[in-house]
Amino acid sequence: MAPTIAIAREFTPESELINSNYEHIEITEDDTIPVIDFSLLISGNPKERSKAIKDLGKACEEWGFFLLINHGIPENVKNSMLEYVEQFFKLPEEEMRKFQGKNVMDPVRCGTRSLNNGPGRTISRGYIKLIVHPEFHFPDKPAGYRDTAFEYCKSVREIVEELLKGLCEGLGLEPNYISKAMDLDSSFQRFVSQLYMPCPKPELASGSPAHSDHGLLTIVTDNGIPGLQTFHNGKWINLRPPPNAVMVNTCDQLEILTNGKFKSNVHRVFHTGNTTRISLVSTNGPSPDKLVSPAPELVDESHPPAFAALTMREYYERHQSSSLDGKTILDQVRI
Repeated sequence: MAPTIAIAREFTPESELINSNYEHIEITEDDTIPVIDFSLLISGNPKERSKAIKDLGKACEEWGFFLLINHGIPENVKNSMLEYVEQFFKLPEEEMRKFQGKNVMDPVRCGTRSLNNGPGRTISRGYIKLIVHPEFHFPDKPAGYRDTAFEYCKSVREIVEELLKGLCEGLGLEPNYISKAMDLDSSFQRFVSQLYMPCPKPELASGSPAHSDHGLLTIVTDNGIPGLQTFHNGKWINLRPPPNAVMVNTCDQLEILTNGKFKSNVHRVFHTGNTTRISLVSTNGPSPDKLVSPAPELVDESHPPAFAALTMREYYERHQSSSLDGKTILDQVRI
């Protein structure tokens, strides 16, 4: 039985999946995508840890993206989350309507996004967007979804904190510099689960437009169905991670904080085929009311401030209220 995702429809022109600045760009495969072994990053072996930190910094500087292996998220938790997402979108419409939301800062927003492709409009994506930290908001249906999601989101935050420690050390900063400066005890974490419907015709491709994420780091996993693409060296790279890996994007606030040293990653979902694609996306940023600007330690005469200061909350509101097209939101605060 097909998932029921008929509420809060937003019809999106096909062009928005490609964006004017990213149209007719080559799509390719690339086997040089950086892979970071999380177990080495937290290793007690100084040599192993030093190499992992160097590789991590290089990935964020050159790609803004990497695959993370041996990350410690329990396989059964990830698989349960994917199953719950599918069950959620099979709930009756009256149940899902409770989670609809109206404003970008609502802690729970659920709906669909569809292609406007003439008379036969095809549902492309069902989504639920939730703020899960500093306060945890989550549906209580289906049974077990909320408790499993709490464990999953907590694991992601712990991974992000360790990754940020490694990035700080690579920049010559104290390991907890970002954690303290951005008040990560009250970090803004948003969880998005998405279900992309089967779409066998490439001209009707479902997905999301090219964009960079708000926050510091985004952790992404899926059900093994391809569709996520990252933009690198003028080309779209199809991402096909191994089953044990999660995908990590660097985000806009990390680019701002590092004064452009690390580049936020532009990516999109371009899904075709006869199989449903499910993804779990966790964006992790500074405390909502924390003012984000280039770190003073990374600013000097040769590297003047490249971005104006803006709170995480203000940035998020802009990000969620605008049509996404690459780094258009980040460009608004670029000096």
